Amino acid sequence: MSRDTREILEEVRSGSLSVEGAILELKQKPFTDLGYAKVDLHRKIRQGVPEVIYGAGKTPEQIHGIVNSLMDAGEERVLITRLSPESAEKLSGYLSPASADAPSRPLSYYPEARIGIVGNMPKPEVPGTILIATGGTSDIPVAEEAALTAEYLGNPVVRLYDVGVAGLHRLLSHSEEIMQASVIIAIAGMEGALASVIGGMADCPVIAVPTSVGYGASFEGLSALLSMLNSCASGVSVVNIDNGFGAAFTASRINHRTPNTVSHER
Repeated sequence: MSRDTREILEEVRSGSLSVEGAILELKQKPFTDLGYAKVDLHRKIRQGVPEVIYGAGKTPEQIHGIVNSLMDAGEERVLITRLSPESAEKLSGYLSPASADAPSRPLSYYPEARIGIVGNMPKPEVPGTILIATGGTSDIPVAEEAALTAEYLGNPVVRLYDVGVAGLHRLLSHSEEIMQASVIIAIAGMEGALASVIGGMADCPVIAVPTSVGYGASFEGLSALLSMLNSCASGVSVVNIDNGFGAAFTASRINHRTPNTVSHER
């Protein structure tokens, strides 16, 4: 759809658009069939966020076609996750304007997070902050996937990296940021203890992300996953191993529904 449903309904209420006209716009085809993909054009109506492209396993040509379908339907920006550097390089060429008159659809690529964003990053839509904390530097790729996704979804983000429990003073020195957050994403491998510690400090929802960082007995993140699932801190929920995107999507929904009651004035 080229316009947001709320905008259409507001025009009906104001009298600038007839009921029949609104019905016609809302009846637009809910998906585009590209043969290799059925692009969901009504995802934003149902979920508030347009379809996100999972880049792994797709060719650059396929991603290009899906991006074009979404933007031709009126989307201002498109998020692509798990996008390889090779695909990003090829995709940049496809999205470059063919002529001076063609619309520009620039791709910003973040290799550490393996995220591509077509279009500009939006300004924050809500006052509440999503805080993203990692146990170690090795967890940053997953954290950046979460951070960029949260920013793409219109949230202010604070990053606290390498504040794991092996040096607890590093985390405690950021107590103020933790207390002021509306939602916290705790990302850790090894034994995954960071989520429990933060869960015991914060009065907001905590989303734990186990990572595949660790030695042999970590079983590629399974150890951290089980630790986080068994957290004794209340209010901690867990997503799948290395799923920074899923954590950020959930955090954004919480942040957009929960009014920020914390005053930042001193």
